[in-house]
Amino acid sequence: MTPAVPVRFRELDRPEIDRILARNEVGRIAYTMGEDVFVAPVHYVYDDPWIYGRSTRGDKLEATRAHWRVAFEVDEIDGPLDWRSVVVRGGLYVLSPAWSEPDRKAWERAMHALRSRFPEAFTDEDPVAFRDILFGIAVQEITGRAASSG
Repeated sequence: MTPAVPVRFRELDRPEIDRILARNEVGRIAYTMGEDVFVAPVHYVYDDPWIYGRSTRGDKLEATRAHWRVAFEVDEIDGPLDWRSVVVRGGLYVLSPAWSEPDRKAWERAMHALRSRFPEAFTDEDPVAFRDILFGIAVQEITGRAASSG
């Protein structure tokens, strides 16, 4: 019988958190609608202090109009006892270039960040052109944890 390997849990520091957010492309948004909580996977790009993504019109965006605070999570899993997880809390904002000068600048920053990772976004070659709404999550709180069995 082999002895159990102790698992070590620890808090991630901010540079580790930033690297995890930067190297991944899919996360999950948790939001409330009524008395229910929903979780939806989304493609994203991290441009500190923002997480940018795209969506279609629907429940997620409707729900965040009334309850704009969301949570966003990204995980990296190497095994059941070897993982890293980042949770962001902040406000979700729909971005549009048409509202005002500051809104246009925010939209341009988001488009630049998004196209740095997904160059075909909002072009004729866009494979998910139906995701026509650009949003940003303002990173207001951020935490990270990791487990290691080695």
